[in-house]
Amino acid sequence: MRGAVNLADVRELARRRLPRAVFDMVDGGADDELTLTRNETAFRELLLSPRTMADAGPVDPSTEVLGQRVSMPVLLAPTGGGRVAHRRAELAVAAAARAHGTVYVQSTVTGFPLEEVARAGGGGLWYQLYAPAARAEIPAMLERVAAAGYRVLVLTVDTPVFGGRERDRRNGFSLPVRPHPRMLLQGASRPAWAVDFLRGNLPTRRGGRLSAWATQRQILAAPRPVTWADLAHVRDLWSGPLVVKGVLRPQEVPRLLDAGADALVVSNHGGRQLDGVPATIEALPAVVAAVGGRAEVYLDGGVRRGTDVLKALALGARAVLVGRPYLYGLAAGGQAGVERVLELLHAEFVRALALTGCRTPADVEAGLVLPAR
Repeated sequence: MRGAVNLADVRELARRRLPRAVFDMVDGGADDELTLTRNETAFRELLLSPRTMADAGPVDPSTEVLGQRVSMPVLLAPTGGGRVAHRRAELAVAAAARAHGTVYVQSTVTGFPLEEVARAGGGGLWYQLYAPAARAEIPAMLERVAAAGYRVLVLTVDTPVFGGRERDRRNGFSLPVRPHPRMLLQGASRPAWAVDFLRGNLPTRRGGRLSAWATQRQILAAPRPVTWADLAHVRDLWSGPLVVKGVLRPQEVPRLLDAGADALVVSNHGGRQLDGVPATIEALPAVVAAVGGRAEVYLDGGVRRGTDVLKALALGARAVLVGRPYLYGLAAGGQAGVERVLELLHAEFVRALALTGCRTPADVEAGLVLPAR
């Protein structure tokens, strides 16, 4: 992993280690993957306009998100199915986030009990909620989340049904993972992965493993649209900061803020839901304008370089979330792989700040970004 000099290298290491079906699950998007591709290409179409003769001095890339200090404006997004990439999955990601002083947003879809992940993260983690089909279960879920020490709740609102993951259908792949002949054949060509997968995915009652798998099955089997009434219900139950994830339309922003959202995540679910929607960096400015300073705005999707982080901040984001990059790192090297991804983004972001004449993220302004001509 130390030989990886950018995220493309980490992705290639993951591709070599994982069976094709598993890599496609991590790497793929919905339908023709237009949005998946656009999330990245839209960043490349933005140019940087650095300040000249600006003495940036010592660069401090740290910032605050909802009152929590982080080492840089890069958070680890909620992702499901991490155990197919590495047996320690969420435990490794939470520990890596803790080591690098940033936020990990733990997903409802998990292979480990949320309390165990919270301990690995050492406090300061956020929790992402997929509202269960049986809404009556929400109060008990949120009590458990709060008791475990999660300080921020992230409500995902863009999964009324699951998107058309055509790579997964071609491969016969689904979550929770059910081994089938093609996967077993592919796994035989990746013996290190196969051993890791078998060690981490054999059902056991120890440590609440079966309850975690049961939660996965429930959420994945019965997605249900999140309504305004659901948002109001969650807001009434949750006393801490509340983030709404999956926002693309500025028209809905005022109502979301009036309903009690403390922050919004501009997200198209990494191009894994509705194909053909705008890239998140394209949708970001209008959402920021609609927020009008009433809440923090984050961006999720397409970030592959430290310069992408700077571009998102210049267009109004407080921070960005990354998902696939750290899953690649997890697959390639477990916790050390996730840490390597954070190291790469940190170094690139610090360099981008210095080269554009910024000492801190607060110095990043809209004039640093130009559309490509």
